[in-house]
Amino acid sequence: MKCNDVITALNGTTIELINTDAEGRMVLADTLALASREKPVAILDYATLAGAMTNRRDWIEPIIQAGEQCGERVWPMPYEDDYDEDPESQVADTLQCRTQGVGDHLYAARFLGRFVGEGIGWVHVDMASSGTHKGGPAQIPTDVQGFGVRFGVEWFSTMVTAKGDATS
Repeated sequence: MKCNDVITALNGTTIELINTDAEGRMVLADTLALASREKPVAILDYATLAGAMTNRRDWIEPIIQAGEQCGERVWPMPYEDDYDEDPESQVADTLQCRTQGVGDHLYAARFLGRFVGEGIGWVHVDMASSGTHKGGPAQIPTDVQGFGVRFGVEWFSTMVTAKGDATS
């Protein structure tokens, strides 16, 4: 692939490629579309962007609490539709990423959200922060570890225990 190519994602969305180094979000986009075909109550994904983002405002506090409970702290970042305005393409449904400016992680989350099926709750968690805290940010005292695994188990466990909160 090369810059300005237009490709069609698994869900039919056309994407104008802007940055060949942002190939991970292209793979994740199709993965989210594929997972959505099974109509799950929730999807939890991990990438190297920033923070934790969700399309369900009522999940923000449970996300924070799950991270605190298991020792893998995450912090929600905005996931608002006004971030959809900037990455508009003249030749496709959307741009793969912004062409200029800062804050691409917020736009990346909005891009990825296009591939989550309607009515499916979704949480997007950053793993990049695992190398920014001396000794690692979680339970395992090393910079190289499986950050996010305990969080995922804790969060899904909390959602199942809540019996139905995940579907509201």
